[in-house]
Amino acid sequence: MSELKARLAVIDYETCKPKKCSYECISVCPVNKTGRAVAIEADMARRGKPVIYEDACIGCGLCVKACPFDAIFIVNLPRELEEEAVHRYGVNGFKLYRLPVPKEGKVVGLLGKNGTGKTTALRILAGEVKPNLGVVEGEEPGWDEVLRRFRGSELHLYFKRLLNKELRVAHKIQYVELVPRRVKGRVKDLLARADEKGVALDLAREVGLDKVFDRDVRQLSGGELQKLLIVATLSKDANVYVFDEPSSYLDVRERIRMAKLISRTASPGRYVLVVEHDLAVLDYLSDVVHIIYGEPGVYGIVSKPYATKAGINRFLEGYLPAENIRLRKEPIKFRKHVEGEAPQQVAGSQKPPRPVAGWTRLLVKLDGFTLEAEEGTAYQGEVIGIAGPNGIGKTTFVKTLAGVLKPVEGSVYAYGELTVSYKPQYISPESLPDTTVFELLRAVNPESVAPGSWLYLELVKKLRLDRLFDRRVRTLSGGELQKVAVAAALSKEADIYLLDEPSAYLDVEERVSIARVIRRLIEVRESTAFVVEHDLMLLDYVSDRIILVTGEPGVRGHVNTPQPVWRGMNALLMELGVTVRKDDETGRPRINKEGSYLDRMQKARRLYYAA
Repeated sequence: MSELKARLAVIDYETCKPKKCSYECISVCPVNKTGRAVAIEADMARRGKPVIYEDACIGCGLCVKACPFDAIFIVNLPRELEEEAVHRYGVNGFKLYRLPVPKEGKVVGLLGKNGTGKTTALRILAGEVKPNLGVVEGEEPGWDEVLRRFRGSELHLYFKRLLNKELRVAHKIQYVELVPRRVKGRVKDLLARADEKGVALDLAREVGLDKVFDRDVRQLSGGELQKLLIVATLSKDANVYVFDEPSSYLDVRERIRMAKLISRTASPGRYVLVVEHDLAVLDYLSDVVHIIYGEPGVYGIVSKPYATKAGINRFLEGYLPAENIRLRKEPIKFRKHVEGEAPQQVAGSQKPPRPVAGWTRLLVKLDGFTLEAEEGTAYQGEVIGIAGPNGIGKTTFVKTLAGVLKPVEGSVYAYGELTVSYKPQYISPESLPDTTVFELLRAVNPESVAPGSWLYLELVKKLRLDRLFDRRVRTLSGGELQKVAVAAALSKEADIYLLDEPSAYLDVEERVSIARVIRRLIEVRESTAFVVEHDLMLLDYVSDRIILVTGEPGVRGHVNTPQPVWRGMNALLMELGVTVRKDDETGRPRINKEGSYLDRMQKARRLYYAA
């Protein structure tokens, strides 16, 4: 082994299936073939699953190529990085290097791919996981050794205070859907039990939870559960507030409300840590960001702290100068939307955009909810974003376009025969065939599972669905189901794609991959897409025009006619009372701080979206 490199061998034991293979990984190992040493062998304590001895492994990668389930990862990392190992999940398990540094009185944001250790880092800083410094065999390091590791840093003082119980932690968990399984009772009663500062009911009213005070927690939607958890966390009398993906399930208005509440929490004597995939929200919330990079499920490395603007821009650029690390080959750039822009013209075509479908004025009634829609037309080669609050009728409108719902008045019509691919908002295992992921995607489009094809490389591979090929669809988690459903919808050859919240559960890289695939498919197939989305960055990135849905959530909704992005975003943000500017380096949308000079100037000019 090179003196400059340290070997990291990781096995995904969920994917590894020794009963379905012939131990190809063991048979091809050149170290094993010498007969003088063993680098990989079957471990009977792990039901016959292999174990790799990193000190004997020579990093040839033959076992990686031989594994029929792509369950083995061999990585060479700088040897000096081993001195910064913080935690490892067992032999051949995921390894985390370095930790974010909490800053008193500031919001510290964490940005990175799913599976690179963001939640692990939060749990360590919350005192829920004791860091083992990467030692998984023999005696685990004690707290004295952990403190010595961080001696001379801000983390040393932080852990010392945590150990001395000078810090009290309130942690908002990532998976809100677990709440109804663990707690029971009315919303108002649960908030009263969580309230330690006498502020829970006031905070709940501020985010609109007062309408469900008497509702049982098992009857709450995902957004209501999210708001319940955020309010309960902020009501704790704590010094450290930890929020893991606080914007999931929330619409744009609720995300900004949530961001304001969390921002107010950062004050002298308090630490706030946030993991967030919505870059506009993370930018608005954070004072400092750490980028966590690495190989999902294998290892994660926490970057040095960056000022928020610089950190997010470096992430989008794909290069971290302080670490001299390239995250991706190409930077992520945003288009400039200008006043008066027309529907998207199909790439390479000199003809004006061709209408493919339209709708007259519509009236839809559903369980006491009424939706009215102005007439509109969709053109070939364009992506239409659909924006508005939760419960306002966006999904109802999409279902009407898809033919799932029939309007009471008006009609949806097509210019010729059209095929439609529809990805619903919520995916249940029962709604999908009881097959493997591979069989499902192959049935939709064989190209999606053909290694080397564009669909496979840009969609399936980047969403890491190839690692789920052998899993049965009905055994997948909510996030995995969502990714499979998005991939299936986009893999289908169609004239119109209707995608309801395709970014849910996805990290930033996956969201951008989805957006790029949508745009590329629309150009190549000369199709049209409707995308319901709450992420301002993604909405701006993917849309050619925007449909704004307004009204009273749960009662009535009004669907405006499609309009240019600059006008639609301006109308959306004006209704929210929020101003947005474009970053001068990347073109990404940035939310102005309320009351700032730019916020006041743009509101005075009624320019809520400065494109």
